[in-house]
This record gives sequence, C-alpha cells and structure tokens, in this order.
Amino acid sequence: MTPLLQLRNVTKIFGGGFRKKQATVALDNMSLAIEENFPYIITIAGESGSGKTTMGLLLLGFYLPTNGEVLYRGQDIHKLSGSEMFQFRKDVQAVFQDPFAVYNPFYKVDNLLSIPIKNFGLAKSKEETRSLMTEALLRVGLRPEETLGRFPHQLSGGQRQRIAVARALLLKPKLLIADEPVSMVDASLRATILKALRTLNRDYGVPILYITHDLTTAYHVGDYIVVLYRGSVMEAGDVDRVIKEPKHPYTQLLVSSIPWPDPKQRWGRAETASPKGAAPDEADQGCKFANRCPHVFEPCTKSRPHLFKTEALRAAACYLYESGETVAGEELGTLFQRR
Repeated sequence: MTPLLQLRNVTKIFGGGFRKKQATVALDNMSLAIEENFPYIITIAGESGSGKTTMGLLLLGFYLPTNGEVLYRGQDIHKLSGSEMFQFRKDVQAVFQDPFAVYNPFYKVDNLLSIPIKNFGLAKSKEETRSLMTEALLRVGLRPEETLGRFPHQLSGGQRQRIAVARALLLKPKLLIADEPVSMVDASLRATILKALRTLNRDYGVPILYITHDLTTAYHVGDYIVVLYRGSVMEAGDVDRVIKEPKHPYTQLLVSSIPWPDPKQRWGRAETASPKGAAPDEADQGCKFANRCPHVFEPCTKSRPHLFKTEALRAAACYLYESGETVAGEELGTLFQRR
C-alpha cells in the first residue's frame, strides 16, 4: 500500500558552498513512511538542533531536500500538478509553534477559519460557514461568542493556538504535523490543546506527527516515538517502552533530565552522558553521539551504527545492541504497527 506521505533517504544541508566547513547537516539520510488512516500519534523528539522542525518543513514541502525525495501518495511533492498540490494542502495540515505568526494582524480571527472553508468548498452559504466555525471552536474548548469577531492581539496565546487546531479540524486532514504546539502556551492550557489533538486523532482517525523537545508531553500524547540527534535516528519504538526503559545513551540522557514528581528521586539518576570534547566534524564517520557517550568504545569512533532491534517493534542506533536484527532506514515505519 502506498504511504500517504514519505521521506525517502532525505538529507537536508544548510550552508556550505565554497566554505563547506560551515555547512550544517540538519537531516541525514532520513526515511519514514506515514500510512493513511493510521490512528496513532508519532512523536519526533530531540534537543534543539536535532532536525525535528527541518523534518516537518520538508514533509510540508516548504524545504527542498538536498538529497532524496519527499513523496505524497508516491509522487514527489515538488513535481505535483496544480490540482494534486491543492489536494495535498488539504490532506496535510500543520499547527506551528508560534500561535501568533499564522495570523494577519489586520484581519479578525474569523478570517483564519473562513478562508479554508471557502477555498476548499466546505460550505454553500454564510450560515453553513458560521455553523462549521462554531462547531470547530467548541471542539477545542472555545466559546464562539467570545472568539469570533476579535483581532489576534485581543486573544491569549492559548486561544490563538486552539483556533489554529480548530482550523485543522475543519478540513479533516489525512495527516496533521504539529510542531511544538504547546511550547509557547502556559501549563494550564497545554492539556486542552493536547486533548484537541487527541480528539482529531481518535475521532477522525487522523495520524499526527507530534514534534517536541518535551518528553513529558511526548509520553502522555504519543503512541510511538522517534528520537533524533544531529539529524539521525538514535532510538525508535513504542513511546511507553522508550521513555520508561530507554536503551540508547542519548535517550537515557534526555529521560534523566525529566523532573519526576518524586522528591526522593534525584534528576540524572542514570549514568549521565556529558561532553568529552569538541563536537565531531560533520564528515566524521563514527557515531554522532560518541563524544558525549559514557559507553563509547572502538567501533563507535570508526563507523556509524545501524538501527539494531532491541526487542519487537523497537530499535536503537548503538553498538551495544549490535547482536540484534538490523532495521534499514526505509523500514523504520515497520516499528509502528496497528494495535
């Protein structure tokens, strides 16, 4: 079955040219396939600079890959016809980190909801348009009478972000890419926004690619997780297993930094990875995490480890698990099976 959206051996490099030492490999030979009607949330996690947002923007067609292809229903998204691109824009929606950046400050918030209704022919009258907008706002916990008719600056960041989610609900997309959707919202509103995403996922069977640096929300929201470091996959699999029993030293470092609600449990309880020297050159063929890893040994400095299966539906790119079955990049999606 042809995936809805797919990265096939995609690499994205920023900079370079004549001064190649300044080039940054944001995503390194990444492959990932997302099925249509896959009613789960896949989290893409990692620290700042790991390639998470670059991956999302490539999937949305906002970046051209340096190498590889981004495919929508088997076709390169940068070679789609006008009608195919129109369908792609309807099927693949996004919610971005900054809830203010998606608004035109000179238009009322009604504009953000009414334009997609008009462009995609979702309503035949003003009354039907108003009804759709009202229903979408109620689904994300907003009161239409207190929201419609206002300018963006008259609403809080949480309200603006929930309107962006409501816009996605209107179109009933085949895939939602949510890039740090709650990072600029206060804690009291995070649960409401994440609940709205879950509603879209469960009620409509819409798969969600949830991009975050916050493993706490990743654990509570996601079904599966892909942990990135410097553009490469370090660990992937069932989110519950990965967060509770991380295998890769980098994932262990991330998990050890989570503030657990137990005053007797100290942060960094696991053996903590710490820098052992300058970051390796981008041309270095060894493991990208080698200079920070407390378990580094000879093979780590000579070649990049493959993704090795540590158990069913779970893999880590670490030589500590070399005896396991290898998972090729294009097979990463096999770790995310329907339950």
